[in-house]
Order: sequence, then structure tokens, then C-alpha cells
Amino acid sequence: MWAISVNLSVYEMKQKEFNIPFSGLKQGKHNFNYQIENTFFDSFGYDEFNATNINLDVVLHKTSTMMEVDMEASGTVNVDCDITSEPYDQAISGDLHLIVKFGEEYNDENDEILILPHNEHQLNIAQYVYEMLVLAVPQKRIHPGIEDGTLKSEVLDRLKELQPKEKRLDKKESDPRWDELKKLLTDK
Repeated sequence: MWAISVNLSVYEMKQKEFNIPFSGLKQGKHNFNYQIENTFFDSFGYDEFNATNINLDVVLHKTSTMMEVDMEASGTVNVDCDITSEPYDQAISGDLHLIVKFGEEYNDENDEILILPHNEHQLNIAQYVYEMLVLAVPQKRIHPGIEDGTLKSEVLDRLKELQPKEKRLDKKESDPRWDELKKLLTDK
């Protein structure tokens, strides 16, 4: 029982900074800025990044009946190359527009519209930020040194050694049996 409450409080503590208390805000636009590092992704159990340095700008536009949340992120994540396993900094950027409405119960089934209960007084954007950033990273991660030829790696040297040395030439010789069958198609 104790371990569960400790783990839960660590999770809540890491995500708490992404709570936006909107009930005390006046109508209009409000800006929030976050610096995202690896501890953010660790709280989700995501360990694909070696290091992160991402700046997140959030604009909350509050009206009397709803809110609009615009998020823009840019920065770098240090990932391992899929070909050589060499770490490198991958530039990423992402943006997300979210509409927040109020209803009887919580509903996040729609990707673009979030419904909060009427009695809610804060919005946690951590899950949306997490998904936006993970999806901003290319699926195939290739070290820029591979593309421009500047990366020196044992793995690349070994791949070059194993590369086929000669190209196959398409043989134009045909089997006489097939030639006879082909004549049946053309001799109608």
C-alpha cells in the first residue's frame, strides 16, 4: 500500500506543473511557458529519448462558455539512430489546437474537443503535450551524418563491407520452351 501511494504522488508531482487553474482567470488570452526535459517523459514510462530540451508555449483563450488551448513546441530530443545506434539530436516541432467545453461528465473521446464537468476548476494538459511531442519525432530516425557522409562508425564500415560487390545484369537469354509458348499468344 505504501509503495503505491509513493509512486502515485511522484506521478502527480511531475504532472502537477501542467495543471492550468482556469477558474480564477479572467476572460481573454493567457500565456504559459514550459521547459520540458526527460523527467516529463519518465513520468509516462517513456524511455526512447536519451535527453530532451523542448520549449512549449501555451495560449489559453477563455470565454464565458468554453476555452481554446493552442500549444506550440520546438526543441531537440536526443535519440539513437535506427541504422547505427549512434545518439544524435533530432530537431522537433509540434502544435495542437484543443477546444475545451463544459458538460455533465468528463469526455476526451474526440481528439480536438475535451469536455470537462461543470464543477472542474483546472485543466491538465500533460497527456496532450506528451502525445504531441512523441508524434513529432520521425518514425525512422537516421543520423544526419549518414545522409551527408560525415559520420564515421564501425557499424557503417561493416555495412559497407557486407554490401553486394557487383550488380546483377539482367540476362536477356530466354528459355526456348517459353519462346514457343509466347508464340501461341502472338499467333492468333
